[in-house]
Amino acid sequence: MKLNEAQIEDITGKVFRTIISNGKDGILQSELWKELDLTSRDGSRVAIRLEKRSLIRREKILESGRWTYKLFAVKLPVDTTSIEQAPCLTCPVEHMCSLEGSYSPTSCNLIEDWLINSFDNSNSNKKPQKPSTKK
Repeated sequence: MKLNEAQIEDITGKVFRTIISNGKDGILQSELWKELDLTSRDGSRVAIRLEKRSLIRREKILESGRWTYKLFAVKLPVDTTSIEQAPCLTCPVEHMCSLEGSYSPTSCNLIEDWLINSFDNSNSNKKPQKPSTKK
């Protein structure tokens, strides 16, 4: 069955959203085709179309003894979780805050506490690195 242009655009959007949802790890094109129930021919055409639009990059890799492509989004959506809890968003004196004012981001205890907590949380979420054995 040959797909019409509207169907191709619909599939292209689904493919792109799926690639983005896999984040920095990307997705093997064979997994993507299975997930979206596409033939390898249609899937490859869509991937090439997205690559030509500079929305994804295809990286040739050896997987289970076979050459395939891993698909990555060129740009991922911005993650706002790092600033969602920023005290400035709900600060009652934000309208009076300035570098030269009596309320200043350079001397704000709320910002300082938020930064320390954010830093501590980001470090606790990272996997511990193995010590280097190089001499």
